Amino acid sequence: MKQFGGQVLFLDRSDINTDEIIPAKYLTENTKQALQPYLLEDLKLDGFNPKRDIAGKKVIITRENFGCGSSREHAPWALEVNGIYVVIAQNFARIFRQNMYNCGLLALDMNRKDIDDMFHTFADKDTECKIEQKEDGTWKVKLIAGSLSKSYVFKLEGFEKALIENEGWIGYADKKY
Repeated sequence: MKQFGGQVLFLDRSDINTDEIIPAKYLTENTKQALQPYLLEDLKLDGFNPKRDIAGKKVIITRENFGCGSSREHAPWALEVNGIYVVIAQNFARIFRQNMYNCGLLALDMNRKDIDDMFHTFADKDTECKIEQKEDGTWKVKLIAGSLSKSYVFKLEGFEKALIENEGWIGYADKKY
């Protein structure tokens, strides 16, 4: 099973579209791996440099409407081949969100208050994220920066939980139910 969590990349902007996640000029690549160097290449965000800022990051925390724009599986693929298995946002474009789960990746919807708190508390720090399931079946995102830590609850159930447990649609479809 994929390891969910790790170092966080904060992208303080709403409406990051699929063309910014992976530019359309790379959609003719024959493998997922070929997309790796181009992740977020066209993202315009003050102080952000994809060549410098993506390496080692495993989780993205951003604002609302992540993955809007063109419908393409290439956007989650580009995240996946860069080792980013979790995106946390206030909300997602519907098709992008489903493509994430189909690939066995987490697209976690969090409320505006929690997202604002994550940015206010952790965005300027070297932050690690842990995804944990508690004994009562609830899930939480735990952010840690030095001695500072906070947890935020989210839901993962039904078909989305099954997709994550089976590492996406391929694993799920291969199971005999």
